Amino acid sequence: MKEQSKPITNFFKSLIPGIILAAVVFGPSKMTITTKLGAEYGYALEWIVLVAVFFMAIFTGMGSRIGSSSTKSLLSLIKEKFGKFFSVTIGVGIFLVAASFQAGNSIGVGISIAESTGTSPKLWVIVFTLLGILLLSFRSFYKTLEKLMLILVGLMLLSFVATFFLARPDFNQIIGGFKPSLPVGSTGLVIAFMASCFSIVGAFYQSYLVRERAKINGSNSKDNSLTGVMLLGVMSLVVMICGAAILKPKGIEVKSALDMAGALEPLFGSYASVMFLTGLFGASFSSVVGNATLGGTLLGDGLGYGSDLSSKTIRIFIALVMVIGAIVAIVFGKLPLELIVMAQSVTIFLVPFIGFAMYAIANDEKIMGNKKNSPFVKISGGIGLILVVFLAISNAYDIFIK
Repeated sequence: MKEQSKPITNFFKSLIPGIILAAVVFGPSKMTITTKLGAEYGYALEWIVLVAVFFMAIFTGMGSRIGSSSTKSLLSLIKEKFGKFFSVTIGVGIFLVAASFQAGNSIGVGISIAESTGTSPKLWVIVFTLLGILLLSFRSFYKTLEKLMLILVGLMLLSFVATFFLARPDFNQIIGGFKPSLPVGSTGLVIAFMASCFSIVGAFYQSYLVRERAKINGSNSKDNSLTGVMLLGVMSLVVMICGAAILKPKGIEVKSALDMAGALEPLFGSYASVMFLTGLFGASFSSVVGNATLGGTLLGDGLGYGSDLSSKTIRIFIALVMVIGAIVAIVFGKLPLELIVMAQSVTIFLVPFIGFAMYAIANDEKIMGNKKNSPFVKISGGIGLILVVFLAISNAYDIFIK
């Protein structure tokens, strides 16, 4: 009986890296963008979720296969193929981006608890930053990370799906939203959503999550990253539809995900508002821990310290991201414009190269063996790279020219 259940257990365990990825990518800033899309354009832009999820699945699959095809990390492979300068640049660049956006995650945690309890957000920023750092003291940090992310993803799903049913959206309009259209004035938000959902950095990190899971299992399991990407798509769609059903009819302008919680209370009572804030907390705290782990791990690997989560050096780098985010959140109470511009600038120049590097590694038969990109993935990945370059050029235009 135990032998029969082992393949099933291993299958569910193989889903975990993808679920962690979904938790890392779906943070408070993505919640705000997705809510805003629904509040301003109703159901009309649901189709972009499918596009973003498709390309995210292509590159996340590459990350998973790279992680399971080599005993070396992805940055080590990039160092061998392209040189040390590129691996260091990617590691340091991703750390800077993670540290810059960490304040937004910390603020999301603080506000989600403060709004529910009538207390100071700064207090909760400190509490949950310390809690995140405390998690690093666990002997098996990756196992702790897995359990935490599964709980937080469960909280998000429960919160958003319950809100979805309370909202009673128009199912005919939901179906109609999958027909491609581009409402006037929506281009900027569409680009922002695509850039946040089609996360090359997240797909890159998937290779590290798969390697960590393989260390625990003692073997490389089958690629099941699609589950996490689908979860990302489902959460995005549900939040967008809630925005369309609740906020758009009232003409509420969305500045943050809190606006959804504010609109829920007069309609369905305080419990509905608290329920949505619970989802915001899940999205925020999962990103506080996940984003810091991503940034700290890749900095360590880029600088030659490896990527083992049990390493004291790697844990110090992870804690550093959390501390930077907390300090900025406490001092400024928001993500300063200068940090946003810096993070966007680094991302603009870094992400296309990361995409090309992943694509080149995944096409290399010497590294990948029979797990190299199939013809379909080569074509789809090539189109995805063109999309990444387009997004980078659009962002560069908005920041430096417009």
